[in-house]
Formats: sequence, C-alpha cells, structure tokens
Amino acid sequence: MQANVKWVEGDTFLGRSNSGHNVVFDAGSDSAAPSPMEMVLMSVGCCSSVDVVSILKKAKQNFSDVQVQLSAERAESAPRVFTKINLHFVVTGDNVSEKHLARAVQLSAEKYCSVALMLDKTVEITHTHEVIQEQGK
Repeated sequence: MQANVKWVEGDTFLGRSNSGHNVVFDAGSDSAAPSPMEMVLMSVGCCSSVDVVSILKKAKQNFSDVQVQLSAERAESAPRVFTKINLHFVVTGDNVSEKHLARAVQLSAEKYCSVALMLDKTVEITHTHEVIQEQGK
C-alpha cells in the first residue's frame, strides 16, 4: 500500500491514496477538514463498522441503521497520542438480537479490525453497544 500527502497551504494537506482517492486534512485551529488524529479516530470507527455490518448481515439480522459513536482521550503533553478510545455501536432494526450484535462487536475487536488491533498495542480500546428496536415493523 502506498499514499502521498501534499501540503496545500497553511495547515491544509491533501492525501491521495494509491487507489486514487483524495482526502483533505487540516491541522489548524480554524480548520475546514479533519485533523490527522480525527482521521485516525474515524478510521477505527469505520474499520470496525465494516466488520459489524458484515457479521450482522451474515447472521441475517434485520437492521436499518448502524452507527458508532467514538470518544477518545489524549495525552496532555506531546506527543498527544490517544490513551483511550471507546467505540459505542448503536444498531437500529426489527428484532435485532443483542447477542448477535455483542458477538459482531467482539469479533471485530478481537479478530478482524486491523486499525483497532494495531492501535490496541498502545491504546486502551473499549467497545459498548445497544440495540434500538424499530416499532411496527
């Protein structure tokens, strides 16, 4: 895997993946795009969400929405690395099994999500979840 990051101006940078996708980063205080650390946080959420959605589909769960609410704590001084990250999954659907969701989150955390597994070497990562049942479906 390869990528390139190019300075645009000020604190704005443009990342381009080898697959041809562009991402804007901004490290300034009045930024118009996510910072590199925000991108890392969102990346762990996306990586784990891909797993959870895939596992729930294979379990034939009838869901209409999957969201992960991410919260993180950072070190007070430089380097301001993440010290804690929590991924809270909220799955909405018709008769979604809490047991299936718990298993999907666990499999992502322990086996599949490469971003979380990489960060887990230095960051305390926790996972929580909840099911919201849709009414009348």
